[in-house]
Amino acid sequence: MRVLKFGGTSVGSIESIKNVRSIVAAIGGEKILVLSAMSGVTNQLVSITEAMGEKNYEAIDTVISSLKEKHETTIAGLIEDKLLIYEAQKEVASILTELAAYSRENFSEEVYAKIVTCGERMLTYIFSKYLEDCKISNQWLDARDFMYVANLENPDTSLVGRNFENTISEVPTDIYITQGFLRRNGQNQISTLKRGGSDYTATILGAAVNAEEVQIWTDIDGFHNNDPRYVENTHPIAHLSFEEAAELAYFGAKILHPQTVSPVINKGIPVFLKNTFTPNLQGTKISAEASGKGLKAISAKDDITAIKIKSNRMLMAHGFLKKIFEVFDKHETAIDMITTSEIAISLTIDDNRNLDKIIAEIDAYGEITVEKEHSIICLVGESVIEDKKASRIFELLPETPVRMISYGGSNNNISLLVDTKNKIDVLQQLNRKIFGNESVARFV
Repeated sequence: MRVLKFGGTSVGSIESIKNVRSIVAAIGGEKILVLSAMSGVTNQLVSITEAMGEKNYEAIDTVISSLKEKHETTIAGLIEDKLLIYEAQKEVASILTELAAYSRENFSEEVYAKIVTCGERMLTYIFSKYLEDCKISNQWLDARDFMYVANLENPDTSLVGRNFENTISEVPTDIYITQGFLRRNGQNQISTLKRGGSDYTATILGAAVNAEEVQIWTDIDGFHNNDPRYVENTHPIAHLSFEEAAELAYFGAKILHPQTVSPVINKGIPVFLKNTFTPNLQGTKISAEASGKGLKAISAKDDITAIKIKSNRMLMAHGFLKKIFEVFDKHETAIDMITTSEIAISLTIDDNRNLDKIIAEIDAYGEITVEKEHSIICLVGESVIEDKKASRIFELLPETPVRMISYGGSNNNISLLVDTKNKIDVLQQLNRKIFGNESVARFV
């Protein structure tokens, strides 16, 4: 069994969807296909949730009408059999009727999730009927029937596996089609795996069914050694360890959801990152084996807030750090970087939802300084701190203000905190100093 995930750009048009069918047909054996919504659809659905607050039903109905036209056009461009066209149109109409009803309800987290996951439900059903039209046997599955994920950080893949086995029919088929992003939470409510969570769906399912491998198909040919949106002359990396990929994803590499590799690590299930539009390219293999030591890639994570706590008293007094960390834990806010001195502690967060409450609680410990709009630049590789090239990061200091450096906390990661306005310049400088490439900004 293989699990194949196709992202929004991979199923973003009629031609793209036909390309996905060709890829699926070329891969033998049993497969679970995890599909995202068509590109742009989830953003439209989010706009509905925003319009709900203003009770702007005219805007909501305009979006629903646009979604209806988009998906009916897709059906007409893919399917020829009249009965299958009717079935696909009927299902899309039913989902859009539900969507209209949800948009009139009082806003809640579950209502939000019901709305923003409609795109996956429509696209997967259309794709299932399209494969039927192509005489390719398959079974469409509703992820709400088996994707019970109570704990986002530690999903019970055994439970998902049992539910999956109970959901599939006894009719033999090699292809199962389901939705990414969608789950039920610990209260049995409809919820999500957060934006970009279809990758996570794929690896949760991969672990649940003990898959041979998981394939993540997107619009880029694997992890690159730097961010190709801002730096030219980057190149894909053929092989990364689970740990290296997890560091890169967490610290900003957009190709992969940050939690993607965690479900498959203990089972040693490899994950392949491939380009839907150039399927013959090698892409990146992520597995338990490390392929060489030293610096391999650089990524950047934006929207970072730095918090500095300065005290005239002995900062490292017994229990002080514990009290600080308990405040962040209370407000479910993770800390990315931390540095300390005799009289100050600096740390970073990427979630500002409870920032005011956190500041109010730690204010008693000293003078608080908050700096927003920063970025973490992350250098990743097996035993990167032993790589002599990595020392060249310190050549940045005379040229660019570096707010914090995390060096030695992990053998595989060196992190720098810089003002976001300097991010692109730092990425380019590092590319020249470490990889020896000239780099030019490409604003997107």
